[in-house]
Amino acid sequence: MSNRAGGRPLFEVRGLRKRYFGLTAVADLRLAVPPGAIVGLIGPNGSGKSTTIDCITGFQAPDAGRWFLDGAELTGQRPHCHAAAGVARTFQTVRSYDELSLRDNLIVAAQSRDGIGWLGALAGGRALRRAEAAAARHAADLLRTIGLAEQAGAPAGILSYGQRKLLAIAAAMMTRPKFVVLDEPVAGVNPSMILRIETLVRQLNETGVTFLIVEHNVEFIMSLCRSVIVMEQGRKIADGPPSLIRNDPRVLDAYLGAVVDE
Repeated sequence: MSNRAGGRPLFEVRGLRKRYFGLTAVADLRLAVPPGAIVGLIGPNGSGKSTTIDCITGFQAPDAGRWFLDGAELTGQRPHCHAAAGVARTFQTVRSYDELSLRDNLIVAAQSRDGIGWLGALAGGRALRRAEAAAARHAADLLRTIGLAEQAGAPAGILSYGQRKLLAIAAAMMTRPKFVVLDEPVAGVNPSMILRIETLVRQLNETGVTFLIVEHNVEFIMSLCRSVIVMEQGRKIADGPPSLIRNDPRVLDAYLGAVVDE
């Protein structure tokens, strides 16, 4: 993977390790995501992908390891600190406030990085009004980007499952992140929505956002990502462009030679 001038990746993980009751879920994982990249993270069930992204976004505590965003260490910080630093993520299980409008779902998502805090929200004032207005404008822009502007005032509960996936990506973008982790963004959606999500990720990437995508749909990863990391039994077994990953004997063995075929 090519890095920026000077060789520093945007996001770097060093020696990540996590065990559960004697079972090693992640073993001394190292990875580096260059700025502006779209990187895929794949592997069979139980390979350690979910544990990895839970640790590096602050949702689990690792047993060892450090991680950095743009050179600043985030190890051990809580999820809201990651968000404030410029890291955002989606979840495999789509989360939304079904009774709130699409617009309000996105405005709520912005609060993790608006700098107001609960005391500022209680006090009100100009700073709160400015933050609310900025969030509303950003929400409107994102709803246009994902093609749901006409439903901006409708409750999120009316959305199809695929549309909820789009809303989740938009919610992640509300914090204006540098680095976004997408967890199974196309799981359970139809082919036309897969294409729509792929187009959206490309569009957001063109604005400068860097992505790490965990996904079981290997065809989607091979089509979208410029580099692919493969895990098996908690370890990284391959890392490179899709053209090499498709033919790597270790990857073919991990997937029983079927999943990565053309």
